[in-house]
Amino acid sequence: MNKAQLIEKLAKENDATKAETERFLDATIDIIKKSVKKGDEVKLVGFGTFAKHKRKARMGRNPQTGKAIKIPAAWYPKFRPGSDFKSLLK
Repeated sequence: MNKAQLIEKLAKENDATKAETERFLDATIDIIKKSVKKGDEVKLVGFGTFAKHKRKARMGRNPQTGKAIKIPAAWYPKFRPGSDFKSLLK
């Protein structure tokens, strides 16, 4: 399912226009991104948790030359599914 299909289904289930639904979805995603960027966790009970995590610096290899390279530490977003979501997939 892509974003357009999700908006269509949300609009149909909530008797809203696609434009309203798209604005609401975009605002929700934007709020989640900004919160995670600040370092806050966004917990949606039953669905999951969005959080900011740090990946340690490590050594890697250039696949073309085989030469060792240093990969710097970096921040990345992480999603942990909630128990209800996990049990739904079993």
